[in-house]
Formats: sequence, C-alpha cells, structure tokens
Amino acid sequence: MTDKLRLGIPKGSLQEATIALFKRAGWNIYADGRSYFPSVDDNEIECMLIRAQEMARYVDHGVLDAGLTGIDWVVESGLDVPSVTTLTYAKQSRRKVRWVLAVPEKSGFEKAEDLEGKIIATELVEVSKRYFASKGVKVRVEFSWGATEVKPPMLADAIVEVTETGSSLKANHLKIIDTVMESETHLIASKAALADPWKRQKIDQIAVMLRGAIDAQAQIGLMLNVKRADLQAVLAVLPALNSPTVSQLSDSEWVAVNTILEERVARDVIPRLKAARAAGIVEYPLNKVVL
Repeated sequence: MTDKLRLGIPKGSLQEATIALFKRAGWNIYADGRSYFPSVDDNEIECMLIRAQEMARYVDHGVLDAGLTGIDWVVESGLDVPSVTTLTYAKQSRRKVRWVLAVPEKSGFEKAEDLEGKIIATELVEVSKRYFASKGVKVRVEFSWGATEVKPPMLADAIVEVTETGSSLKANHLKIIDTVMESETHLIASKAALADPWKRQKIDQIAVMLRGAIDAQAQIGLMLNVKRADLQAVLAVLPALNSPTVSQLSDSEWVAVNTILEERVARDVIPRLKAARAAGIVEYPLNKVVL
C-alpha cells in the first residue's frame, strides 16, 4: 500500500491561486466545485479543501499532515504549528497582505487611541484584541461573518480587515489608520508528520518545488551572444543571481551568456546589454528557480 500525505488546500479566496501555484510546481490538482477532496496526479498525496481559517487546527490535530494557509490564521489560532516555508502569494498579487485598522473617512478617528470604548468588527478577533490591549485601548471586538467593509458606521465604529490593494476599503469610504499585522501564505505541517521520515521527505519535496515556483514568478531567463572582446562590458551590466554561465560558441571569437535576473529590471538591462554590443538577446519565462 502506497504511503499517503494528507494535504490541505485552502478553500475560498486562495484556492485558485494555490492550485495554479501547484501546477507551476509540477502537480495538477483538479477541484470540480462539489467535492471537498480534489484529485491530484500524485498517488502519494491526498488533498482536502479546508478553509484557511481552520487549517492550523486540523494540522495541529493530525487530521492533515500539512496544509497551506496564511500565517495570520496560524497566529489567530494560538496553536504551535510548525511552518515549513513561506510562500508569498495572495488572491491577486505576489506580495504580502495586510490586516489594517480602518475607519469611516469622515469619522474624525485618526489613531487607535481614538477608538476607546468603540466597537471593532473583524474576522481576526484574537489578534485584534491583542493589538488594542498592547496600546492600552479598551474596545469591544466583535466577530464579523463577512462583508466587514459595509459595517461602519452603523454596525461598528471601525474594522480590522485584510487588504491587498486597499481599493475595496476606499470604495466603501473607509480610510486606513494603522496596520495591525502583515501576513503571507505558509506551508505548515504537524509535528507528528515532520517526525515521520517518509512524510518529512515528501513535505520537503513539496516545499522545495513550491518555493521554486514562487521564486520563478519574479525572475526571467536571459540568453545572449557576445564577442569575447566585449564580454567584460556585458557581464558588468548583468545583476545575476549567481555568476552567469559563459559558453564557447563554434566561432572562437564569440561566447554565449545565460543568466537569470528579476523581471522588473529587464526593461533597463536589455537596452544596456545591446549598447554593450550583445547580440541575439532572448528573454524567456521560468517555471521554477531552485537555489
């Protein structure tokens, strides 16, 4: 009988982004919308869709061996669940999300201390309580079942809500007055699974490949040809992760250079490479970068 790793996939806003990340990492996960048990093209993995808010509990209890969830929900749970690796991606972007304290634009509230005795609506109840307690501000924190942005000013005086861009808050005439915490997705695992040699190896395999897929998202590969006489000028332009690979071409006067760089700098680097007499410059996407 094949050993199985029970893996939790976050159901909800992170689901599609997580399945897409696994695809780039080499695993195809098929969720049909009705079943909580997606199929995966790896007979050593069993997947289950679990709300990110509950992932830490089920991993801690051993129902799941590992799972992906925001570190915010791990902190909120209060459970001591090991993190295997960080994976900075969200529903819309490749950056951390923020839990922010937001108030109506015309409320006159400018800082947390202005909310003494007020009602705060949020899903992140325990973290919010600790935040206000650390500032010595007494408030009433109420759990919000969703649509938190529409609650001020009638149902709450302020909210603690997660945001990637802040656009939804602005659309609801709210302004951010503080950041309560930053969060990103983590691959977490149970202590029992990490103590099992086979499961630990499988979890580490998943971590390496997911991390490689994440790192590749912001990188591109670059190939070019250059005369050996101009090589140093070209190398001086390249901000490589490691030393670029330089290979001799059939013409002894020419070499090929292959490297990786951040996608955001390519638009500046490529014209400078051309000015340094590089030729045949090719930019190509990457699926994974494993360092």
